[in-house]
Amino acid sequence: MTAARITVNGKETPIAPAAPHTTVLEYLRDRGLTGTKEGCAEGECGACSVLVARPGVAKPTDWVAVNSCLVPVAALDGQEIITSEGLATVDEPGAPPSLHPVQEEMAVRGGSQCGYCTPGFVCSMAAEYYRPDRCAHADTVGTPDSTEAAGPTDHAAEAAHADADAEHGPNGFDLHALSGNLCRCTGYRPIRDAAFAVGAPTDEDPLARRREQSPPAPVATEYALGDRVFLRRNTLAETLQLLRERPDGVVVAGSTDWGVEVNIRSRRADCVIAVDRLPEMRELRVEADSLVIGAALTLTEIERRLDGDVPLLAELFPQFASRLIRNGATLGGNLGTGSPIGDSPPVLLALEASVILADADGEREVPLAEYFTGYRQSVRRPGELIRAVRVPRPLSPVVAFHKIAKRRFDDISSVAVALALDIEDGIVRKARIGLGGVAATPIRALATEAALEGAPWSAETVEEAARVLRGEGTPMDDHRASALYRSAMLGQSLLKLHARTTEAVSS
Repeated sequence: MTAARITVNGKETPIAPAAPHTTVLEYLRDRGLTGTKEGCAEGECGACSVLVARPGVAKPTDWVAVNSCLVPVAALDGQEIITSEGLATVDEPGAPPSLHPVQEEMAVRGGSQCGYCTPGFVCSMAAEYYRPDRCAHADTVGTPDSTEAAGPTDHAAEAAHADADAEHGPNGFDLHALSGNLCRCTGYRPIRDAAFAVGAPTDEDPLARRREQSPPAPVATEYALGDRVFLRRNTLAETLQLLRERPDGVVVAGSTDWGVEVNIRSRRADCVIAVDRLPEMRELRVEADSLVIGAALTLTEIERRLDGDVPLLAELFPQFASRLIRNGATLGGNLGTGSPIGDSPPVLLALEASVILADADGEREVPLAEYFTGYRQSVRRPGELIRAVRVPRPLSPVVAFHKIAKRRFDDISSVAVALALDIEDGIVRKARIGLGGVAATPIRALATEAALEGAPWSAETVEEAARVLRGEGTPMDDHRASALYRSAMLGQSLLKLHARTTEAVSS
């Protein structure tokens, strides 16, 4: 067993004797850091969130909030995390710690409620507090004095965000940062008030200064306990050779799917192989005729690096689970599970994406429309990894992603529809439609595409195409929706896009 170690709140500690499947949550609580709570054990409540130092977009390091209940502690070998206890600062030896600005705002504005979920909210809020883009905005905006905010009738806080939309504060705070945190006491208004009241970090803030330094470099890991082992190699070539030698290995990146299997279904693997830090799988490259997205980039990293340059992906990201999940989840993982209700496959099908598969013998590229072969099955062979996703350019200008679910955010879809159309002089020149939740695999709506292409983008055409779209796939009845409802939502999705484009032209 290697001497795997992790830095927690500035102190380096050994991972041993934790088992390879032990989560960061379990590891922290075993060491007395009980601010980190288990609420759901599947990444839906956020009570377990902690901050991890990761490669930044605008600065060398970003403080990123993740669900500690899903991540194996061995995956953070050599890495650095901060828990809710580590946010407070000690000004003098022996003196009580001073509250972090986020903790202070949560306290004075009544955002703590029962307190069970509060440490998780605080960590997610702190990640947004330190986001460089937000900090630049907060520097230019005055925020209410905490001493003036004393309770549920806080008119100062209400006035502060009166000119902002419902999901963004005047201080640049994006409430999507808290979309993965649940408060069972229904205390969201004071939590929102606290979020919209925080200012920018001071120059003396140690966690703000930490962003100017590089994050810990990935380290090769070979952590074993008994017959089970967690492995990480430095290069893609070494990893592919390892997969050839260990065909039983479970490949993980953000562990947002595998972590649920471990927690809820008590799955254990003799060998887990991490690919999330491989440089060859973390590229985002713009080529003349395509965009290549590394399969191990997190969705948050893709979102922030693209910055809206792929509008259909920009519509997907806010609807994909929560910010906490997107901070760990990857396109490679979402495609690799083969789920028929994954959010990214319909979008990538509409974008005519292909997957680049790699094994120890080389690479091959497969159109995503030919990748899925059955329920959670694909053409990927044993020993192969999804190295990257390729999206051809130019992009279709008329796009939409409609996710029908019981909750607006952080939910599993009943139906997902992605549409990408080229419309010139009122005629549909090209139509690509990806569907999820209506068959054993994500599918293209080929019949509907054919009904649209070459026809005028008119109410009559769309009505007929919507009728065709309702018949695509083989939707089923389950606890999320009936087959009839799913079919109805397919047609409604196309009608909605037509109404939106018509309104845009008329306005």
